[in-house]
Amino acid sequence: MITATGADLPPGSWPRLHDLARWIGTWLFLPLYRLHVHHRERIPACGPVVLVANHSAFVDGPLLFGLLRRRAVFLVKREMFRGPLGLVLPRIGQLAVRRGEPDRRPLLAAVGVLRGGGLVAVFPEGTRGSGDVAAAQHGAAWLARSGGAVVVPVVCRGTRRPDGSARRWRPRVDVLVGEPLHVPAGGGRTGLTAATETVRAALAGMVRELDQLRSTAS
Repeated sequence: MITATGADLPPGSWPRLHDLARWIGTWLFLPLYRLHVHHRERIPACGPVVLVANHSAFVDGPLLFGLLRRRAVFLVKREMFRGPLGLVLPRIGQLAVRRGEPDRRPLLAAVGVLRGGGLVAVFPEGTRGSGDVAAAQHGAAWLARSGGAVVVPVVCRGTRRPDGSARRWRPRVDVLVGEPLHVPAGGGRTGLTAATETVRAALAGMVRELDQLRSTAS
């Protein structure tokens, strides 16, 4: 049985260090990008949330970490937990996951965060890609159903430098927050598959919407 921790960070985290890191993240990227965040007010200020985002560049995670305006626990690939980051990431509440391997421990820890009223962020594409959300894994929908959370889709465009292009000076980066989605309880694997497709379709539609917005703004 999974029990709630009553906290919005995993056990072993240092809340003050997390808050300091998040504060640094609010301004860290301002000199590097021209940031435009659309509908940030759609992110609930409290309560359990699974934030699902596309992933096109390494910087997407740290950028979102500073933009959310509340504590956030990201599922991060285990390879990042090396050297100094291996000491810092667990203490600011981030969870290491193995890519392509079953590993229930970080998922159970994430459910505990959700049941404590926290926010867990997932990149369902697993690895950096085009950001077009070709497919999504069951993880995000399972977390939302297990943790009693809403799903908030988020897409980010502009962080990935096009292949073959020169280094850019303060490129425009847009972040679009979607309307919260509710994952029905129960339904077994069929229900989970349907919820996953709903999340995938929402992300894919938002990518198209944001690309259109960026084309008219440029």
